[in-house]
Amino acid sequence: MSDEIFQPLAFRNLTVKNRVFRSNVSGRFDNYDGSGNQARINWETQFARGGVGAIVSSFVPVTIRGRIVPNYATIDRDERIPFWRAVGRSVHEHDCRFIMQLSHAGRQRDIPGIEFAQAWSSTERDEPLHGFPCVAMTQAQITETVTAFAAGARRAREAGLDGVELHAANGYLFTQFLSSGINDRTDDYGGPLRQRARFLLEVVAAIRAEVGADFHLQVKISAEDHNDALDDDEKPGNTLDESVQVCRWLDEAGVDAIHVSSGSYFPHPRNPPGDFPVDELVKTYDQLLSSGSHALRNYLLFRFEPTQRLFEQRWERARGDRIEGINLPAARAIRAAVGVPVLCTGGFQSAEVIREAIRQQFCDAVTIARPLIANPDLVQQFAAGRGRPAVPCTYCNRCLVNAVENPLGCYDESRFASREAMVAQIMSVFSPAPFV
Repeated sequence: MSDEIFQPLAFRNLTVKNRVFRSNVSGRFDNYDGSGNQARINWETQFARGGVGAIVSSFVPVTIRGRIVPNYATIDRDERIPFWRAVGRSVHEHDCRFIMQLSHAGRQRDIPGIEFAQAWSSTERDEPLHGFPCVAMTQAQITETVTAFAAGARRAREAGLDGVELHAANGYLFTQFLSSGINDRTDDYGGPLRQRARFLLEVVAAIRAEVGADFHLQVKISAEDHNDALDDDEKPGNTLDESVQVCRWLDEAGVDAIHVSSGSYFPHPRNPPGDFPVDELVKTYDQLLSSGSHALRNYLLFRFEPTQRLFEQRWERARGDRIEGINLPAARAIRAAVGVPVLCTGGFQSAEVIREAIRQQFCDAVTIARPLIANPDLVQQFAAGRGRPAVPCTYCNRCLVNAVENPLGCYDESRFASREAMVAQIMSVFSPAPFV
């Protein structure tokens, strides 16, 4: 029997050469105004070169208001199409598919930028980590945003990309509507689950009306919110049963795949699974502290060892012991309920774990982010017969807390022969250079 990892995966309108996707993971490689540059092309292409079957792009906002931080390339106007065409062309040279993740942060931002003072959300309650203010969207603002997603999908298609993914997981705008722990509206977009799902389903319908039924469209969803993972005062949010129902509606609405994650905010103890390196965070979080109403609280929490230890202990308890394949049980429940393929993310980096996940029908393919940052050629290593990389990802998440200020890359010095070797690997994303 052939290796499950290297069997092609056929969606309704797209075929991928193997069962390992690069999941969405973002770094500040682009220009402040939302235009892209060569560093982004280098970043995405390295994973195609390393053998993954498809890449889900980094978080791509459909409007400037939808950014998490500045320096993310957007798809908010037709002038962006040539850049994304260049990204897709470079990835396609390695027989790899490229799926653009259409995204909107809503209230969940890390750095506000200068373009607007208040974010749009489902709620009036401030973003809980930094304390950024937000306003509950009006009907006109919801309609404007639905139109922006449809236009983003049209631009992705015109750029020659292979499909789009809606980022409806991990606390961003769609989650702010879906989650019973966040959505406190009393109109037609709040209350019962069907009404909380209305915004997402309207976007799916608008995209189908804009690009037709033959363009790949998938949705990433948090199977379980665990919105009270770190704060007992928060409501727990959506259960797995509720998310299964949302996925049934998405299947009926014509999506081509479901991508399973977890957590109603980001970062979350279950996404990305692993440690929370407070010692590294204190070197990089001054940009986060400079804005938001929770600056003093966060400074006291993260700066002093006793509160650091308390936070780390709570994080580890909420995460649980399982890291690799953390979302597989939820993925299997969703896969049993829908008729389209299911992708699962969550710390994968062992060939046998991936094979068993596919063989036992937990999911149809896996998506990987941070273990691929550590080993961009992971799939080639599997093809060569290695079951696990010689120098695996340690799930330290130092890549995560550096991304606010430094280039995205592996920051675990123990994995390298020297600090100089680590820095050289991180800086390699700037070669070839954006300007010569």
